[in-house]
Amino acid sequence: MQILFTHGRLARSRVLQIAGWQIALAVALGAVMLMMVSGATYHLVFLKAAREGWPVVAPLVRLIVRDEIEQRERFMRENLDALAERVGTLQAQFVKMQAVGDRVAGLAGVKAEELAPLRQPGAAASAATPVRRSGSGGPFWPWPGGPTRPSLAQLHESVGLLEAGSQQQSDVWLLAESRLLESRLVGLLVPSIAPVDGTVGSGFGFRTDPFTGRAALHTGLDFPAEIGTPIVAAAGGLVSAREWHPAYGHVLEIDHGNGLVTRYAHCSEIDVAVGALVRKGQRVARVGNSGRSTGPHLHFEVLVAGVPQDPARFLAAAAVAPMREFAQRPGLRR
Repeated sequence: MQILFTHGRLARSRVLQIAGWQIALAVALGAVMLMMVSGATYHLVFLKAAREGWPVVAPLVRLIVRDEIEQRERFMRENLDALAERVGTLQAQFVKMQAVGDRVAGLAGVKAEELAPLRQPGAAASAATPVRRSGSGGPFWPWPGGPTRPSLAQLHESVGLLEAGSQQQSDVWLLAESRLLESRLVGLLVPSIAPVDGTVGSGFGFRTDPFTGRAALHTGLDFPAEIGTPIVAAAGGLVSAREWHPAYGHVLEIDHGNGLVTRYAHCSEIDVAVGALVRKGQRVARVGNSGRSTGPHLHFEVLVAGVPQDPARFLAAAAVAPMREFAQRPGLRR
């Protein structure tokens, strides 16, 4: 584009050339200026009119602002309703989870008094110390103008209680898991499998001694087997003795803790050394005929605090009661 400037006083005419990008830039600047002027006019005229109550402009501004406020309130109410419904669902699920957690904790052997510190201090205090209150009651008549839905602050409080409750319930599950692992470890350290496959010959108790013919106490179980038959540990533990004994022959003793020891006698050979850790079911020796024996067999004993016990009580299929009885003996727990 060219613009020609002429004047009588000028010696010659002047020509101004304008490029296309310059025109576009001028249009853009004009649009920006127009927007700025419109915004300033809105703030200076309409807002001032709304504050001072101008006859025509003020009602129009109030109508626009009220419509925007109603839309925002409607949006907030819908979101609060959805959030309240979600919080209610979570509360119901948490109550179910808490009930299941309490049942599992009871099955794991956790007592109710052990769970008391995990509960809310206020609830625990009120349950422990009853508070006397004056008499009150009567029918419930809701206030007509009262809130029909929870407020945002109440929802925040409910979410905070759910968070605290979930943390407490996590502690309950952790305690139950600890007790279950403890009982499992006790089971692994209590003799519960037969050291030799086969039937039992002589049982625990008084019998006729095969050498003297007199009545004598037999302090273990005899498992008749061929020489060289593998002998496995009836429970995990630490090898405490491996020696020769005139009566027991080659004898092996395994300490399972809490004063519990198993003894394997009349062996032909022993495969583990003193101080070795053995697991339940691991081969530790082989059947023999050493010591005071009339034939190849394994003499198996269970001793608690040095006193012989009936191994059949531990090796029976329904050995849960003896194992639990042993685990709960306060004098033997470390």
